[in-house]
Amino acid sequence: MRFQYLLGQALSNLRRNVLVVFAAVVAVFVMLTLVFGTIVLRWSIDEDIGRWDDNVRVIAFLSDDLGLDDIDALQAEVQSWEEVESVTYFSKAEALIEFRELFADQQSLIDVVEEDPSVLPASLRIAPREAAAYAEITDRLVVIPGIQQVSAADEAIDALVARSDRLRTFAFWIVVVLGASAVVLIANTIRIAIFARRDEISIMKLVGAGNWFVRIPFLLEGLLEGIAGAALAVLLVWGVRGSIAGLFSTAIDPASVVVPFEFMLRQSIIVLGFGAGTGLMGSAFGMWGFLRD
Repeated sequence: MRFQYLLGQALSNLRRNVLVVFAAVVAVFVMLTLVFGTIVLRWSIDEDIGRWDDNVRVIAFLSDDLGLDDIDALQAEVQSWEEVESVTYFSKAEALIEFRELFADQQSLIDVVEEDPSVLPASLRIAPREAAAYAEITDRLVVIPGIQQVSAADEAIDALVARSDRLRTFAFWIVVVLGASAVVLIANTIRIAIFARRDEISIMKLVGAGNWFVRIPFLLEGLLEGIAGAALAVLLVWGVRGSIAGLFSTAIDPASVVVPFEFMLRQSIIVLGFGAGTGLMGSAFGMWGFLRD
C-alpha cells in the first residue's frame, strides 16, 4: 500500500511536467540508441575479423635455389613461431593447378604460363593464429634468405581492426557526452518537481514525514524516465538490428548476417540497466542540496 502511494506520487510528478519529462526520455533514448547500435555494429565487424582469422594466409614465395631439405627446414622453423597456426608447402605443380583454376576464363594467359611453368614459384602458405598477427609474421619472413616475396591482405585486415577500435572509442564518448546530457535533463525535471511541490513537502515534513519518504517518489520518477528511454532504444535497435549488422559487413550477402538472439537479449538487459542507472543518477543530482537530513 505504501509503495503504491509512493509510485502514485512519482506518476503524478511525471504528469505535471510532461514536456520536460519528454525531453529527458528522448535524451536517454538518443544516447542509448547510439550506444546500442554501435554495440551491434561492432559485433558485426568483430564477426568479420573472426572470418578473416579463419581465412587469412600469409604467402611466402620461395626462391628456386632452395632444395627440398632447405624448404623442410624453413617450414619447420616457421611452424615453431608462436603466432603461426599452420604452414603448408605449395609446390610449383600445385601453383600451376591453382593458376588454371583462378584464370579458367583466360585461356590465352594459361597458355603463356604453361609454356614456362617455372615462372610460378613454390610457396609456403602460413595461417596466423589471429588475423592481426600477419604483420609480425611478414616482418620475420622478409629477412629470411631464400624467400623472394611475402604477400598478405594487409590493408583489408588493418582496416577492419582499426574500424573496430574506432567504434569502441565512439561508443565511449557517446556515453560520456550524451549520458551527461541525459543526467542533467533528468536532474532538471526532478528539481522542477521539487519546486512545484515545495509547499506540500514542507507540510509533510512538519507532520513528521521522513526525508526518504519524500525522496523515494523523485527517485522513482528518474528511474521511470531512464527505463522508458532505454526501452524505446532497445525496441528500435532490436527492430533494425539486421540492417545495422549488414552496414559495414564484408559478407557476400549482408542480409544473411544474423545477430544472435542471446547476444541481443544480454545487451538489451545491460542497456535497460544503464538507463535505470542514468535515471537514478539524474534524480540524485536533482535532489542535491534539497531534502537534507
